[in-house]
Amino acid sequence: MCLIVFAWRPGHAQPLIVAANRDEFYARPTLPLAQWPESPQVYAGRDLEAGGTWLGIGSNGRFAALTNIRDPQRPPGRKSRGELVARFLTGEVPIDDYLSEVVARSPEYGGFNLLVGNHRELWHFNARESEAVMLPPGVYGLSNAGLDTPWPKLLKARAALSEVLDDPQPQALLALLADAQQAPIADLPDTGVGVATETLLSSVFIASQSYGTRASTALIVQADGSRHLVERSFGPYGGHLGEVEIRI
Repeated sequence: MCLIVFAWRPGHAQPLIVAANRDEFYARPTLPLAQWPESPQVYAGRDLEAGGTWLGIGSNGRFAALTNIRDPQRPPGRKSRGELVARFLTGEVPIDDYLSEVVARSPEYGGFNLLVGNHRELWHFNARESEAVMLPPGVYGLSNAGLDTPWPKLLKARAALSEVLDDPQPQALLALLADAQQAPIADLPDTGVGVATETLLSSVFIASQSYGTRASTALIVQADGSRHLVERSFGPYGGHLGEVEIRI
């Protein structure tokens, strides 16, 4: 997952609103959003190469999502980062205990941001930092750096989310995730991948022949614990492959 914007509003009628794009090589085998047969409390897509996931919901209001940290100078981790989301969603370990385990094991993975929470609390952990942080209410953005790093795509998507929070609907969240306009070269970050790649990755929605936005996900959580989850899947050049909607 390469871009997540979210509103965390404990005590509100809709305490958590999430809009997220997963960017990945199209050749990487993936299953769309579904209930997991071996863990029926989990609803998430699945990475068939390593078995994990990038975003999902579980029992007792559990939510988790992940972005990679872009750093071409560092070698890949020994383990797949997607298992960090899957293990939280399929387990019952309290959040603080789970995050203590993640902090201790984070060197086994490549760089990552992890969001985990439930209906009472939401936490963020960045693998470059030493501790997890419980988030106060607010509107946030995560891409492939730290929380709220002001990359153009993050600023644009976070502002667009703020504009729909009075009446958030899945279609409005998916619409803000479909913005394919690339940032001007002068506004690009320098993450060591070159101007051409920085430009390709600068849009909220990425489309090319081999790499791009594979899934756009909208999640709306109600105060009573009910959840509305919609995912759109895409192929090369942004071709639409289907949509899944789940209400639980």
